[in-house]
Amino acid sequence: NRAYEKAEKGDHYGAISDFTKAIEINPSEGAYYNRGISKYEIKDYYGAISDYTKAIEISPNLESAYYNRGIAKTALKDHYGAISDYTKTIEINPKKDQAYYNRGNRKFSIKDYYGAISDYTKAIEINPKKFKAYANRGIAKEEIGDLKGACSDWRQTESLSPNSPAAKWLRDEC
Repeated sequence: NRAYEKAEKGDHYGAISDFTKAIEINPSEGAYYNRGISKYEIKDYYGAISDYTKAIEISPNLESAYYNRGIAKTALKDHYGAISDYTKTIEINPKKDQAYYNRGNRKFSIKDYYGAISDYTKAIEINPKKFKAYANRGIAKEEIGDLKGACSDWRQTESLSPNSPAAKWLRDEC
């Protein structure tokens, strides 16, 4: 429909208007969810969170709504709220490596380094080529004093992504 076309073309204000009209006619999880995406794109993070929440109320197992709400909460630096949403995403889809990675980043932000390491490790188990998870796990390991483990992760990062900052970390730290 028109709302999706507008969103695809980057006309998020027009898409929001059309999704709002669709919601007035038929308040579906899809309309709320997609309006939430457009609100996120214009940096209306609170509005996006509200729409994702409405989508979840209609469809409680809508994994992508929890995941995107976690991203919006991250933009607002609501680390604990984001962790909660990524956790729910993982409960619904335990194979979503990006949810583990994002949750690990939020745990790192609150200085839960062991929790971050655990989440990065799970992301790597699901997707062994996820070089950013190795890099961030290395940083978390450095924070807890495990420089040997950090260097090992940074070597793996460098092998997967030779242009990553890991090469500098290896030279400077290992």
